[in-house]
Amino acid sequence: MAIAPARAGRPGAVRVAFEEPSADELESCPFCAGHEDMTPPETLVLPEDGAWRVRIVPNLYPALQRQEVVIHSPEHLRSLAELSDDRLALIAEAWRRRREAEPDGYLHALVNEGREAGASLAHTHSQLAWLPSGPAPEPPRDGTTILEQGGLVAWCPRVSRLPYEAAIAAERVEPDGFRSGLLPPALAMLAELVRRLHALEGAVPLNAWLHNHERGWRLVLLPRLSILAGLELGAGVFVNTLAPEEAAARLRATP
Repeated sequence: MAIAPARAGRPGAVRVAFEEPSADELESCPFCAGHEDMTPPETLVLPEDGAWRVRIVPNLYPALQRQEVVIHSPEHLRSLAELSDDRLALIAEAWRRRREAEPDGYLHALVNEGREAGASLAHTHSQLAWLPSGPAPEPPRDGTTILEQGGLVAWCPRVSRLPYEAAIAAERVEPDGFRSGLLPPALAMLAELVRRLHALEGAVPLNAWLHNHERGWRLVLLPRLSILAGLELGAGVFVNTLAPEEAAARLRATP
C-alpha cells in the first residue's frame, strides 16, 4: 500500500455524483413493493406475517451456484445510510436465518452500492453467496479508532487500500458474525459510517462485506473513491490518496 495524496487531483480523478431516481428506474425496479412478480419466489420474508420489510430471493443472474439477494426495503431507497436501526436488525436476522438454513460452505454476505462498485440495481440490497471455502484471516486490528460503543469498535486500518476504508468488529474476539448478538448494532454502525461518508464526500460508490473467520469476524467498508488500475489489479499495490489517520479523524469529527 502506498499513500499518495497528490494523485487525488490528477486529471480524470473527478468522481461522478449519483443522479436522482428517474421515472423509468422507479417503474422498472423489481425490488419495490408491488413488483414481486418481477423476481423469483422468495426464500425468506420478514416479518413472516403482514407486509414484508425485508425479502430474500434467488439471484436471477448468479455468478455462483447459490446466490441470493436480500432486498432491504419495500420502498425505493438506495443506501444503507437511509435505513433505520430496526430495519438493519431485520437484515441481520435475515442473514442469520439463511446461514442456518444453508449451513454448507462459507457464506459471503456483501453490499455493493453504485454501478462503479458493481451494483446493477440502485435499490438498496445485499447479496448472499455460498463459497466452497472461506478467506484467510484479516490482518490484526491495527489503525486509528473512529467509534467505540456497545462492545464494538470501528477503525481505519493502518494499511488501508483506498480512502476511508474502515472496519467494524467486536471488542472481544468472536468466531462467527452470523451468530453474534452484535451483528445488528454492527450493521447500524456501518450505516452510520456510510452516513458520515456521504456528508463528507457525497453518495459515493462503496462495497462492504462480512468477513467471517474463527479468529474473529468483522465488517469491512471499502468506499470506491479511486479507480482501480493496473497497479492495484495486477501488482496488488493499492495507492491510497488519503492517509488512514486523516480519514479516521474526518469520520470521527463528522456528526
